[in-house]
Amino acid sequence: MDARRVIRHILQTRRALGRAFTAATLDAIERAVHDGEQAHAGEIRFAIEAELDWPRLLRGQSPRERAVEVFAALGVWDTESNGGVLIYVLLADHAVEILADRGIGRRVPEAAWAAICERMRQRYAAGAFEAGSLEGIASVHALLREYLPASGPRAGGLPDRPEIL
Repeated sequence: MDARRVIRHILQTRRALGRAFTAATLDAIERAVHDGEQAHAGEIRFAIEAELDWPRLLRGQSPRERAVEVFAALGVWDTESNGGVLIYVLLADHAVEILADRGIGRRVPEAAWAAICERMRQRYAAGAFEAGSLEGIASVHALLREYLPASGPRAGGLPDRPEIL
């Protein structure tokens, strides 16, 4: 177990999450998800977690492994086009993970998702949580428009509001 990681998770609080992702930032993320989804057949979920709980931390769960759990728990796989995309942020680890359902995941190169994550991490490191989030969402929307264009009216999909875990 990495002692530095444990300390980061102990010190990370919901309050710090609230400073990074203010109510106005959460509203802006919700609008960006909703507005962008009008132009493609995909669905984006944005999830933010301050820190891992003790059982996950003690067993050394990686941000990627946690993102897989969140992907399933939020039903990101449950879309008509199999075009769900999760953007997962774990503040204590300064981690951003993007997971895509099979309908879009097999079409978009993994390097494209990784590049979006890296740009978001860089913006977050500079304290620009809203700008980094909105840029990341816009980049995911661009990929969804390219690889999963809209094919008619949109039915109700996944919630657009960011999920605070």
